[in-house]
Amino acid sequence: MKQLVKTQLVQSIATMTRVLEDDQIHAAVVEAGRITADAMRNGRKLMVCGNGGSAADAQHLVAEFVSRLTVDRPALRAIALTTDTSILTAIGNDYSYDNVFERQIEALAMPGDVLLAISTSGNSKNCVKALAQAQKLNVHTIAFTGNNGGSMAALAEINIIIPSDTTMNIQESHLALEHIYCMVVERYIFGIDFGTKPQELAE
Repeated sequence: MKQLVKTQLVQSIATMTRVLEDDQIHAAVVEAGRITADAMRNGRKLMVCGNGGSAADAQHLVAEFVSRLTVDRPALRAIALTTDTSILTAIGNDYSYDNVFERQIEALAMPGDVLLAISTSGNSKNCVKALAQAQKLNVHTIAFTGNNGGSMAALAEINIIIPSDTTMNIQESHLALEHIYCMVVERYIFGIDFGTKPQELAE
């Protein structure tokens, strides 16, 4: 069993190392942060969706925006589309589970908002439909995926694709990059020195 632990940690580190060495991913995270910060400065909001572990990621990420990540600052406008059980079950019952995010975007989105959809496969039907609906409403679209991006890649303005086909390793990398994405948004909105320790500025 100890070997199992070691093997899984090695696999996780290998995936994170590929992410670390991928300049395209880094650039995509920065661009996603810039677009989101611009939207928030203009009174728009971030909406986030996903299924299962990715739904937990959506809620986790939104909590960082609305509450705080590392330092105190004004709350940032963000909403998880995974949290209202009455809405989710009504849409699932009256229409289809495939529509649970699409319908909420139709109700809540404004032009210039941002939708971030999370799916390890890149093929979650409700995320695909959400991205398509967001496009129709002139909402910026960001996809966090794995498995070469799946069907979502063609619908997203910005793609952050983890180079792995192992769900848990994709999720681990997603969480790290989601935190960094939030930090990038904070820096764009509040300034480059925001939350930075003096020794970090010198490096």
